Amino acid sequence: MGMMFAGSHAWAQPASGHPASEHKELRVAAAADLQPVMSALSQQYERATGVKLVVSFGSSSTLATQIIDGAPMDIFLGADFTYPEKVVAAGLADGAPTAYARGRLVVWARKDSGLLPLSLETLIDPRVKTIAIANELHAPYGFAAASALRKMKLYDKVSSRLVVGENITQTAQFVESGNAQLGLISLTAANTEHFKEIGTYVLVPFSQYPEIRQCAVVMKNSDRRADAHAFLDWLLSPAIQENWAKVGLAAVK
Repeated sequence: MGMMFAGSHAWAQPASGHPASEHKELRVAAAADLQPVMSALSQQYERATGVKLVVSFGSSSTLATQIIDGAPMDIFLGADFTYPEKVVAAGLADGAPTAYARGRLVVWARKDSGLLPLSLETLIDPRVKTIAIANELHAPYGFAAASALRKMKLYDKVSSRLVVGENITQTAQFVESGNAQLGLISLTAANTEHFKEIGTYVLVPFSQYPEIRQCAVVMKNSDRRADAHAFLDWLLSPAIQENWAKVGLAAVK
């Protein structure tokens, strides 16, 4: 899934003067739902501060495990509260998990799937034999998707059709490639130019799943702690929070 984010103009933030000689880097462990967003965000941050973000993606569970096992990271951007809290419990975080965004879940299908117009009822359409979902034990969007199916009393009807991705990026690839007919994926993926071009989606109402409250923690043992906190503060700034909706996230407030 390419970085098909709608261009960095969404992040209206003036570049500040910074000495080019300071080639600082920040190591960021980012939940897979941020993959479509981070490229433009990184460019924007580097322009504003001179700090380059070196980003590793994975499911929140995998990233938390890697960090606890000693992977050198400066900040962890999870897709929920639970996995950053595990890093706190391991004594590795500088402070409590801080919410920086809220995730949104959608049902997505290719335009050539023969299933349009799409609705939540399409999940139980007899023509649908495969539905992609992220692993609910490892991926917060998977947990949200499974919770939504249970709350809508659909889980038992569709459980035999579920195709499970390790993280939300892989889940989106399953349905993008046509290996699954429907996908419960992040709005960040559905919102990319590529996914808008080849597919369509319906939002799963917030009322149908536990809030995907995406939290971050700065690593206590990082030698770039101050830079990591500065980056987190920037994510919490109005300039970013007010623009989350353009990339498929919601502001924390």
